[in-house]
Amino acid sequence: MTRSIVVGLDGTAQANAAAEWAAEEAVLRGTGVQLVYAKEMRPGAAMSPGPWESEDAWAEEMTARVAGALRKRRPGLSVTTRLLPTGPVPGLVAAAQESELLVLGSRAVGTVAGYLIGSVGLTVAGAVERPVVLVRASSGATAPRAPLVVGTDVRHPADAVLGFAFEEAARRKSAVHVVYAEQLPLFAELGPAMVPDIRAAVAPEIRRSLDELLDPWRAKFPDVETAARVVVGSAGLELVDAARDAALVVVGRRTRHSTRGAHIGSVAHAILHHSPVPVALVPHD
Repeated sequence: MTRSIVVGLDGTAQANAAAEWAAEEAVLRGTGVQLVYAKEMRPGAAMSPGPWESEDAWAEEMTARVAGALRKRRPGLSVTTRLLPTGPVPGLVAAAQESELLVLGSRAVGTVAGYLIGSVGLTVAGAVERPVVLVRASSGATAPRAPLVVGTDVRHPADAVLGFAFEEAARRKSAVHVVYAEQLPLFAELGPAMVPDIRAAVAPEIRRSLDELLDPWRAKFPDVETAARVVVGSAGLELVDAARDAALVVVGRRTRHSTRGAHIGSVAHAILHHSPVPVALVPHD
């Protein structure tokens, strides 16, 4: 049985954008979409004033309305709805475990171009054992077949992360841009007067290692155009910069079997807050 893509709804524009993104992804994957609502999705519920007798009644109407809009724009797409009786974190984590993918909305902070996921979103994204995609309402349309950007570490590569990126690119018939950022030791920041610039020495060796890492993926996905780049500096900043012309940024996080706190790592945290496009967070061992 093919699993659906699960979307967490709360009545906001960000969640609606997440539902639209999930519907497009479901068409690519040949699967369905399940829209879920968990009580107390965020502080200050998005429930609109009106003749609703209960939060459940409002939630049922809201999810049905979003589902109807998705079906109307994509005839034949299977869209189901479900109210989660538990709290938002355990409810969304449990729903995600039964899915291929969890998609959540992320709200921007005023005029700042960045994500403010909130404690629920961060905790859920850091706890589930399925990929999570976070979508902003302000994410603009990307060019057809815009590339996917994926961050990797040649010293500690994660097959799950690269696999997700290449499979996604194959579905979209787009390219994969792989970025590895080499963080220089602290003493290198003292400048040429104190230590020679080692970038010219380390870059070719790392580039060879990166190419060797990607060779099996290029062989497995021969139709996916692949570009690899080695940069020196902050991985988070470099990936955010690379994301400007991308359709999706793919980053990894180590799997942790806990729903207490947000365990996504500093690089993923920076990208989630500042990427101008949707971000896929892929768990790995």
